[in-house]
Amino acid sequence: MYAIIRTGGKQYQVEAGDTLRVEKLEGTVGDTVELDDVLLVVDGETVKVGQPVVDGAKVMAKITEQGRHKKVIVFKKKRRKGYQVKKGHRQFYTALTIENITA
Repeated sequence: MYAIIRTGGKQYQVEAGDTLRVEKLEGTVGDTVELDDVLLVVDGETVKVGQPVVDGAKVMAKITEQGRHKKVIVFKKKRRKGYQVKKGHRQFYTALTIENITA
């Protein structure tokens, strides 16, 4: 059984036991999060497609880590003008472990 969920403006295919990093969610390590923005649920031969979400479907996940990704360097330059800017960015993330999917 797997599901397609939407969180943080992105879509993820998840199964029970999967670990994934999503955009930052509120909560502390060990908390349980209910993701109810489920777009599709597949259980064997049964496929439920939402319009846009599947009614009554939920994905339960546990927060395993709150952290930041590696630094991404943003460098801008205009040739022969003496203009250059160097900035760094580290995006926050939440690591989730999927516990179960209910349709």
